[in-house]
Amino acid sequence: MPQGDKSKYTAKQKRKAEHVEEGYEKRGASKDEAERRAWATVNKSSGGGKKSGSGRGKAENKAPSKKGGRKGGKSTAGKKKSGGKTKS
Repeated sequence: MPQGDKSKYTAKQKRKAEHVEEGYEKRGASKDEAERRAWATVNKSSGGGKKSGSGRGKAENKAPSKKGGRKGGKSTAGKKKSGGKTKS
């Protein structure tokens, strides 16, 4: 399987990657960057492509997809406002 081949992913994983990619594009990422980030998100949550065999049915980790919505604006949200005159 060549690097970047998506044939070993389930239909659900492919749909999820497509949806995540659209979200990244809406937020201003380029097409290539959005696709790369989307597959990284899918891989992190599902552990990669199709898995078969006994004991391989593991729950999906939803933390990476939840983190995306909360992450934005954290750097400026915690900063104290400074400057200006204080009343004495």
